[in-house]
Amino acid sequence: MVGGVCVAAALLVCVGASSGSPPSAPEVRCWCSSYPNVTLCSWPEPPHAPRARYTATYSERRTHPVTRQCRLLPPGSSSSVLTPASSSSPEQRWHCHLPYLKILTDYVINVTEVHPGGSSSHLSSFTLEDIVKPDPPADLRVSASKVRNLLLEWSPPPTWANLDILPLKYHVLYRWTSRGTPNSVHIGPLEMTSVELKGLTRGRTYLFQVCAKELLDLGECSDWSSAVEITIPRTKL
Repeated sequence: MVGGVCVAAALLVCVGASSGSPPSAPEVRCWCSSYPNVTLCSWPEPPHAPRARYTATYSERRTHPVTRQCRLLPPGSSSSVLTPASSSSPEQRWHCHLPYLKILTDYVINVTEVHPGGSSSHLSSFTLEDIVKPDPPADLRVSASKVRNLLLEWSPPPTWANLDILPLKYHVLYRWTSRGTPNSVHIGPLEMTSVELKGLTRGRTYLFQVCAKELLDLGECSDWSSAVEITIPRTKL
């Protein structure tokens, strides 16, 4: 890059030269929340955001690719493509919607930040299959089924389309503290949306969460669902 510096790796960062301090490269992450139709990339708005502007493009990783503009969604945007996982972060984030991507295809995304201190770019590659990450399961419910037994039930992420063609599996995490020591148990994968837990300790308080993952192990598990807490009754129900 003329007048600047480029560092090449799996991630390429380019920083433009200027008389002021150049900005750091945007910290971009991309994920597919409903394979293969909903792909988003996101990065935080830095403190100098009022003076910054962004461009975002993507293309297939091949000879003579066609470069397309990414649909930019500024912080605070209201859009149907923003899923619960992508819109619930407490920090202000930009989003970029990449529609109609192909399966089993390498893509390159380039996000460039420009402000009076200079410019910098995040350049990285991905395939949809590597970045699949559903939104968390919804409506986690925990109820006592028998003495010391609990029934956990939940709903699939509402943003995940075509469950009949692309099913999900689930992992359950529950935690408790015993004599000041934290303990946890993972259960799964489960292809159903409920599980009965047996032999839990009376009088003990447990915290439950569930995550969702594509059945064939594409990508990664979702973030954990909102936690539900319940205390096992000390006496019979």
